[in-house]
Amino acid sequence: MNGKPRKFPRQKKALSLARDCRNTYGENTKAARKAIPLRKAIENRRIRHENNQALSQADRLDEADLDLVESSARQNVARLGGWKKASDEPLGVVIERAYKAREQRAGRKTRARFNYTNDS
Repeated sequence: MNGKPRKFPRQKKALSLARDCRNTYGENTKAARKAIPLRKAIENRRIRHENNQALSQADRLDEADLDLVESSARQNVARLGGWKKASDEPLGVVIERAYKAREQRAGRKTRARFNYTNDS
């Protein structure tokens, strides 16, 4: 055969729940496609703006200050990509949370009616 041990459906499902992740940041499910690149671009623009501001003052600086501006600009360039996306949660955790929320919601209308009639 191919040398790999065969995975049974329960093993595959357990691996899927552990490895597959879902974005639980709280925004629309399709919004991350646009929001993540936008946030990265905004961070890169901010760094470039800082560097340009520092370099625009270069003609008024002495040699020591100029070296400091140059080294900080290089450090900022190395730091590009400063914004990081929040990590996604494993699918098993997301499903477990949904089950618990469903259990809490179950029968709430009946409980509310019962409490309302008893209060009167």
